[in-house]
Formats: sequence, C-alpha cells, structure tokens
Amino acid sequence: MADSVLYDVTDGLATITLNRPEAMNALNVETKVALRDAVRAASVDSAVRAVLLTATGRAFSVGQDLKEHVTLLEADRAAGTQQTMTTVREHYNPVVRTLATMPKPVVAGVNGVAAGAGLGFALAADYRVVADTAKFTTAFAGVALTADSGVSWTLPRLVGPSRAADLLLFPRTLSAQEAYDLGIANKVVPADDLAAEALAAARALAQGPTVAYAAIKESLAHAAAHSLDETLAKEDELQTRAGASEDHAIAVRAFVAKEAPRYVGR
Repeated sequence: MADSVLYDVTDGLATITLNRPEAMNALNVETKVALRDAVRAASVDSAVRAVLLTATGRAFSVGQDLKEHVTLLEADRAAGTQQTMTTVREHYNPVVRTLATMPKPVVAGVNGVAAGAGLGFALAADYRVVADTAKFTTAFAGVALTADSGVSWTLPRLVGPSRAADLLLFPRTLSAQEAYDLGIANKVVPADDLAAEALAAARALAQGPTVAYAAIKESLAHAAAHSLDETLAKEDELQTRAGASEDHAIAVRAFVAKEAPRYVGR
C-alpha cells in the first residue's frame, strides 16, 4: 500500500485513511490505485465487519489532482490518446462500486473539504460523520467536466433530482450545516471531535449484526430502482437470509435473557 493511503484492520474495523495532507488529499494516480486496492481488500476480508474512510490534514479530498491531470492531458494530446480519462473506469468506478455494494457498512469521517471525486467517495459511504468546519462541492462543471465517482447516482438519492441538478450545474460550497439540512451529512460534530465520533460510529457497526447490515444495504439499493412488489419480494429473500444468521439467534436469546447481544458477524 502506498503511503498516500493508510490501511489498518483492528477488532473487525478496517480504517482507510487518505494521507496526502500537503496536497489536501488530491487524487493522483498513486493514491487512486492505493485507495482502490484498499477498499477491495476490506470488502473481501472476512475479518472486516465495517469500514471507516477518513483523511489526514484539513481536507477529506479535493478530488482529482489537477496538477498531475494537466501534465497527463498534455501527454495525451501530444500522443493523440485519451489515456488520462480512463481513470474513471479504472479507479473511481471500482472505488465507488465497492464502497456502495460491499456487504458491510461504511462510515465516512469527513474532516474537511470534500470536492469532486472526494465528494463522490463520501456519498458512496452508508453513513457520514462530518466536522462542523467541513465543506462540500460538486466542482465538476467548474473544470468543464460532468459528474463522475457515482455522484449522478448518489446525490439525487440524497437530496432529490432538482437539488442535485442545481448543485451540479451551479457548483458552490456547502457548509456542514447545509449538507446536514440537505441530507448529505448524517451527523455534524465539532471538528476537534470528528476523529473520535467517526471512530465510535464505525466501531459500533463493526460489533453489530454484519449479515443484517449487508441485507439493509442491499435492500435500500434494490428498492431505489424497483417496484413495491419487487421490493417486497427482495425483503422476503433478505429477511430469510438474515433470519438464518448466527447473529439473529444470538439477538433473540439475548432479548429473552434481557442481556446485551454479543454479535459474531455471521
């Protein structure tokens, strides 16, 4: 793993940390590859029951590293190629798809500005704990680009199609409170408390009923694109799966015994 992305697994929690604070965690190729590999590793590791995605410094991520991007674009023009723009399918798409679909919950601890693909990665998480000093912006149209990193899928589902169009066509900076009011942030905390609060949320999920959490993620994604009857059928399927889990049996026994359940993630 590159130094630009830190990866740690402790007590069922994988912590993935963007670590280019001097560049406001701008996404150069090295960082994108490392982030892609880290989220993929967390997704398939049976020891991981939840993921915390966060960053060092004063930014979550300002998105694409435009200094590197300009150099790569000039090389493309000289060679008559478009290799630079393959980053969407090679890097951004796998990161977002893995975050959104992995069968375990993902918490984003947004410590500062989240712009462009940085915003996309935060939106792909299941739960966002946000510092009160954090800022959000789509940024894409500001550099003559369209949405990527899943933003055209995630943003309308959080704020509605009309507000999503507004934020994409007229990119501007949203405060943490505005992001909360719109439904982008789940919880806003003092900046000094962000690391502890995000870690606490992620740890709680890492100790929870992992099979049930996976089913919740799948059911929400399915319901967003299917009819009521199809959704009811999916709920039946997923509830059968969750009901057969070891954690469900643990929860029922604990309820009857009036004890707190101690889940095992199976």
